[in-house]
Amino acid sequence: MNFRSALLLVPAVLLAQPQLDLLLRGGQIIDGTGAAARAADIGIRGDRIVFLGDGSQAHARRVLDVHGLVVSPGFIDPHAHVTGDLSNPSANANEAYLYQGVTTVVTGNDGQGPLDSGATLDRWTKQGVGTNAALYIGQGTVRREVMGMSDAAPTEEQLARMKSLVARGVREGAIGMSTGLYYAPGSYAKTDEVIELARAAAAQGGIYDSHLRDEDSYTIGLLGAIREAIEIARQARIPVHISHIKALGSEVWGQSTEAIRMIRQARAEGLEITADQYPYEASGSSVTASLIPRWAEAGGNAKLLERIDDPSVRPRLIEEMQANLKRRGGADSLLIISGRDRSLIGKRLAAIAAERNESPIEAALEIVKNGGAGVASFNMSEPDIENFMKQDWVMTGSDGSEGHPRKYGTFPRKLRVYVYEKKIISLPYAIHSSSGLTAQALHLRDRGLLREGFYADVIAFDPATVADRSTYEHPNVLAAGMRFVIVNGKIAIDEGKYTGALAGRALRRQ
Repeated sequence: MNFRSALLLVPAVLLAQPQLDLLLRGGQIIDGTGAAARAADIGIRGDRIVFLGDGSQAHARRVLDVHGLVVSPGFIDPHAHVTGDLSNPSANANEAYLYQGVTTVVTGNDGQGPLDSGATLDRWTKQGVGTNAALYIGQGTVRREVMGMSDAAPTEEQLARMKSLVARGVREGAIGMSTGLYYAPGSYAKTDEVIELARAAAAQGGIYDSHLRDEDSYTIGLLGAIREAIEIARQARIPVHISHIKALGSEVWGQSTEAIRMIRQARAEGLEITADQYPYEASGSSVTASLIPRWAEAGGNAKLLERIDDPSVRPRLIEEMQANLKRRGGADSLLIISGRDRSLIGKRLAAIAAERNESPIEAALEIVKNGGAGVASFNMSEPDIENFMKQDWVMTGSDGSEGHPRKYGTFPRKLRVYVYEKKIISLPYAIHSSSGLTAQALHLRDRGLLREGFYADVIAFDPATVADRSTYEHPNVLAAGMRFVIVNGKIAIDEGKYTGALAGRALRRQ
């Protein structure tokens, strides 16, 4: 074969362009669209994917041999509690997520996003971050700023100020507004108030992300809370994303079927409704949020402590806490995973009560009085988890928080348990629900797919070894199986080891 004939076999894109920075050669490509795997090489120049196909004639500064590996878009986590981590130079590498193959995180969920969206994003840009990161402006944060911990309805002036803060947050780069309608003070907002704030976010091109008002039977019930989210989407004309969708407690087990029917119907009407989910049977919360009724938190922590010791209030408080403990599955279902008193970590509330020779409610009240504690709450059913997981509008999200294994294991666990072991979903489906679907729902432009011109957020993992290794007893163990993780064209995980790269970017609303 002469030189002229050989040139005819080289893809034109490679002839017309200079040398690649990276070439991933020999892998099985799953591109994030949901399509089946195919054999292809990937060429990267700068921060973009510039070539997919046969790269045998390509020249690159570095060639990564990915034979036997699955190559996919970097995963996108729509719900990660890492605002503090990313702002802390000692934790901003976000290794817990890089080792899961996550190249983009979204934070500020549950109504907790910072007021100063622009300043936060600027800080991340200046100091560097290990993963790309976007955030929400928090409705709870906004309400606390304007009204403190009051459970009153806002005045016209207060509502106008809250709307202004939401609009400013989205203009400064937040991708939308989040709510935590289960938590105080966000829970004190009635639906009409939330709709007004959602309209302010929508006017700036933002989306609405919500921890539902109820995932169990505390107030309006799981189905009532989903109905409320759908109504917010309809009235505010805003895309709605439901955080960590679940049926939380035996009283609502099985309601995933009706919840799914309601959301499908809303989507058929043209409303943009999506959700995320983590693949664990235990949720993560706090003793206070799990057991203390919201009315007792009105006015803030000082008022709560007064009510705990008030003999005229305490009987009502204990009675409602007992009902909430029953919803949670009893004292043995609550595992302490974080808190000021480190001696409690790793113990169930039932065991703590037994050690102290007191009731679980009395033990819980003492924990609250001494600064509170985080808990893993074991009260979800596997059929509901699998039912939600199979919906084409449900994506993967960690809700990552300290002490719960989901912060270190969510994405590999979904692959290992639900793709390879249980075979509940296919590998292309799992990857789509962790990348392309998420980018589309959150309006993250040019991310989430392996496509020419898209940002080079690319991972290559070993299907035989990819797995979560974090447990409830040892939650901070890094995941296994990610051979290469590339963020904006830079290698962050190289042959399974973190390189020290801070290649992530602060992502502003687009």
